[in-house]
Amino acid sequence: MLKDSLRLIKILHTLLKARLDKELNEFDKPSFISFLLFISPWRMYSAKASSGERLRIALEDLGPIFIKFGQLLSTRPDVVPAEIAKSLKVLQDDLPHFSDKDAIKIIERELGSDISSVFEGFDPSPLAAASIAQVYSAKLKESQKEVVIKVVRPGIKKIILSDISLMRRIAIFAEKRFEDAKRLQLSRLVAEYEAVILSELDMRLEASNIKQTRRNFEGNNLLYVPDVYLDYCSENLLIMEKIEGVPVDRIDTLNDLGVDLKLVAERGVEIFLKQVFIDNFFHADMHPGNIFIDSKNPSDPAYVAVDYAIVGSLSEEEQYQIGRMLVAVIGRDFKEVANILIESKWVNPETRLNDLENTIRAACEPIFDQPMEKINFGEMLLFIFESARRFDLRMQPSLMLLQKTLVNIEGLGKQLYPALDFWSIANPFLKNWISERYNPKKLAEWAKKNSLIWIEKARKFPEIADTALEQVSKLEEYQNANEERHEQLMSKIYQQSRFNNILLIIFVILILFLIIT
Repeated sequence: MLKDSLRLIKILHTLLKARLDKELNEFDKPSFISFLLFISPWRMYSAKASSGERLRIALEDLGPIFIKFGQLLSTRPDVVPAEIAKSLKVLQDDLPHFSDKDAIKIIERELGSDISSVFEGFDPSPLAAASIAQVYSAKLKESQKEVVIKVVRPGIKKIILSDISLMRRIAIFAEKRFEDAKRLQLSRLVAEYEAVILSELDMRLEASNIKQTRRNFEGNNLLYVPDVYLDYCSENLLIMEKIEGVPVDRIDTLNDLGVDLKLVAERGVEIFLKQVFIDNFFHADMHPGNIFIDSKNPSDPAYVAVDYAIVGSLSEEEQYQIGRMLVAVIGRDFKEVANILIESKWVNPETRLNDLENTIRAACEPIFDQPMEKINFGEMLLFIFESARRFDLRMQPSLMLLQKTLVNIEGLGKQLYPALDFWSIANPFLKNWISERYNPKKLAEWAKKNSLIWIEKARKFPEIADTALEQVSKLEEYQNANEERHEQLMSKIYQQSRFNNILLIIFVILILFLIIT
């Protein structure tokens, strides 16, 4: 408990030092909180930078766990506004490398043998050092294959579990005492973060992701996926093929090599579409540091992707709705976009269609005044989600990963070939995909495949119907009794900014938590 209390003090100190208390001035606060903030010595620190920049600095000061949490928040337009997300996107998790002796000890422990018996030419100087793992190069003795060795930082799991446990306790504490915390589902947000970061800790999961993606692109020249050597992999160790290629953002080098940059840009879009709509298994961290170009044949270049710690997939319903939304956006059918958001329950189902349509139209129409090649449709999705925040937008993590991936792929494509027209590739693909997937023959095959399930549901229908009618009756009584209270609550919610509410909650929680404990 003492250790947790000291960590809370550290968090509170860092947030106040970044002068995030300035964001709370417009809100009513408990008098003792206002007094403590007024007399706090942190008031001497500057608050000239933007709130997003100050939050970024605070998270970087708190360390890798909070840095990664900030990176997650940058992909959540349903939680933080666009200007905050923009600041959080530049968070860097590069760290000083840990001891090479410690790395060798971990490698030998995981292999169960001396490092020299498995590798030759092991380079003790790390290629990279991030918050979760450190990377080395070597050669397998048996096969003479050049490999990279990814080693999990010693003790990092314990640190992560401790900080997540603290985050979870704070979230539970908040949801019991603050309506806004409950509405924003802080516990769920922490759980999402926990799932993401714990998956990054287990190298066996990344190895599995690599193998799956490699199978998906077997015989395909769009993307080369390096091989992984499962016999040597463990929870704390990943051994994979060392790749050759030019970093995708080295445009001058690619030009000097005669690489067809237009083709590279277009293939990036094709890779995205295949991964999302055909494979339903997509690399969700395709930033420039993880993407290389195989330039051996400049007229037929291929992508090479590394770091498969974070992958995404969608439900059939999500796939269909996203496909519909993208087609609707290109057709400027804002009513259809609004209808999809309501139909999918990504916004409050009670939202008026016309209100949401007009909001989306106001956000998107100015963008369409630009030439088509100037439009970034990944960012347009972000604008749509951002404009829908006032309608209680709640998105699944998988959809946020998808939007982030689209922004990355489209951004890379525009850097390589500024005139890239995303929709000249995506629009016919999506229309064909929807047509193929939902034609009568496919639907008949699906119905046949699931016939036994539907027969069983039909058998239970009378019982289900009786229960449903009873619940409807109770629901009507409940709705009548709570209509006025619901209207008051919604009015309060729409008047306040999500981000500032979150900050207020955090400060109050931390101080109360310290007092109670």
